[in-house]
Amino acid sequence: MEWLLVSLASLLAGFIDAIVGGGGLILVPAIFAAFPHAPPATLLGTGKSASVWGTTMSAWKYSRRVDIPWASLTPAIAVSFAGSFAGAWAVTVISSDFLRKLLPLVLVAVLIYTLIKKDMGRHHAPRYAGRAQTLAACAIGLVIGFYDGFFGPGTGSFFVFLFVRLLGYDFLNASVSAKLLNIATNVAAIVLFGMKGHVWWHFAVPLALANVLGSLLGTHMALRHGTGFVRGIFIVVVSALILKTGYDAFLR
Repeated sequence: MEWLLVSLASLLAGFIDAIVGGGGLILVPAIFAAFPHAPPATLLGTGKSASVWGTTMSAWKYSRRVDIPWASLTPAIAVSFAGSFAGAWAVTVISSDFLRKLLPLVLVAVLIYTLIKKDMGRHHAPRYAGRAQTLAACAIGLVIGFYDGFFGPGTGSFFVFLFVRLLGYDFLNASVSAKLLNIATNVAAIVLFGMKGHVWWHFAVPLALANVLGSLLGTHMALRHGTGFVRGIFIVVVSALILKTGYDAFLR
């Protein structure tokens, strides 16, 4: 029964993650609730080992319909990987507890800004080109990649927001770029967890299949309904993240 429930959660997580990121908001609590006595690192490693396949499939589907600036994103993908690995190492020597109370406040600021700027992310008008775009994408990859390895919640949403706000992407193109960088940050974490034996590979397989199915459905919806739909889901996901992280930080 636990496998079935968590697989369903993985399917829904893949659907949400394919549109705008934030699938961990669904999958992580579900897997922790199903296996309350398992080591947290093992549950996180298993969850990431499943979700990375849905994210990869979604990115591949998007790449067939959306023009991806590979020249800028390829170096950013490498930087994101390095940043996430460094963050995962840093959390072994530095406590991340201070971020627990700061995160809901940052997410509130992101939500308010998105609601006020009603036209933000509706039109794809990149602010930079060439080397400038590469440097900006690498900066985003380094900062959010480190955050993902160090703490994690809301990584996909932060990637999307920064690509929209700083690079001038619309929400659809930002979501595609965010997925490519998020794959790198997840792989870095999986490598670290796998080296330390914190992945249930036999359990990751059914979760991955469910996540891929959800991801295909989510990608189809995003491509069919466009930027406005993605923006709406982004607002819903960030709102849910605020409630979840706020509860964890101040009420639990």
